[in-house]
Amino acid sequence: MEVCLVKGRIVEIFGREASGKTTLALHVIKEAQKLGGYCAYLDVENAMDPLLAEAIGVNTDNLLISQPDSAENLLSVVDTLTRSASVDVIVVDSVAALIPQLEIDSCIGDSYKDVQSTIMTRALRKIHYSLCNSSTLIIFVNQVRSKVQQSSKAFGRVEEVTCGGNALPFYAAVRLRLIRRELFKANDTITGLGISVQVVKNKLTHGAMGNAELRIEFGGGICNGIEEALELGCEYGVILQHGNGFFIEGQVLNTKEEAKAYLAENGAVLDQVIHSLRAQMFSR
Repeated sequence: MEVCLVKGRIVEIFGREASGKTTLALHVIKEAQKLGGYCAYLDVENAMDPLLAEAIGVNTDNLLISQPDSAENLLSVVDTLTRSASVDVIVVDSVAALIPQLEIDSCIGDSYKDVQSTIMTRALRKIHYSLCNSSTLIIFVNQVRSKVQQSSKAFGRVEEVTCGGNALPFYAAVRLRLIRRELFKANDTITGLGISVQVVKNKLTHGAMGNAELRIEFGGGICNGIEEALELGCEYGVILQHGNGFFIEGQVLNTKEEAKAYLAENGAVLDQVIHSLRAQMFSR
């Protein structure tokens, strides 16, 4: 999957529960911190686990974590941080958990229609304008709901829709849909899951609307993809292959297993291969 997340844009990561959305967002923060960036995590769900974030590689001591009490306050924080130009990545987790102040002040039985989507529409117009003079990447984590069609042409058909109305899909430059495909077990214990990442919208890279398969290990995040890096490295000429042998950064490896072991033991070399791969892939 050839897609990159660019500063000064809005990205939506959405999917059903337990599909790796938060994990993927934390990996983006980790990569931004590795480049010296300062990030903010707005924990709407009050479910952020610092131990998991640390296990993934996030430096929580250098991470702004906030838990605003209402949708209006949270979106105001997003706009303020964006205009300040002091934050490189903002993660909002999640849109589905945003509670309008009107609902907080009301009784449980009261009903208000489309309040959340109205707030999102107004806020995103302002945030999008603020991004014109900012290099902040804003990631909204979102969930999907099942909706039964009421129109005569598709009556009774069930479709998936995201929370918060149509404004976020409109303003997002990139939309990533995560689908859980399988569970991984060890001795009858579930240790991880396999997910498919679908690029359903991309206004940044021409033609990059593909899929990617990722493996998430519980308690450790996304696997580093050594085998994928090896295969793509050969495909794009970053790694030279002759017969069963591989030539990586001046090192000759006789078999595929030796090449994988070499990359696993030499993180700097793996990072260089990935960096070269990105340069090759996004220059096309």
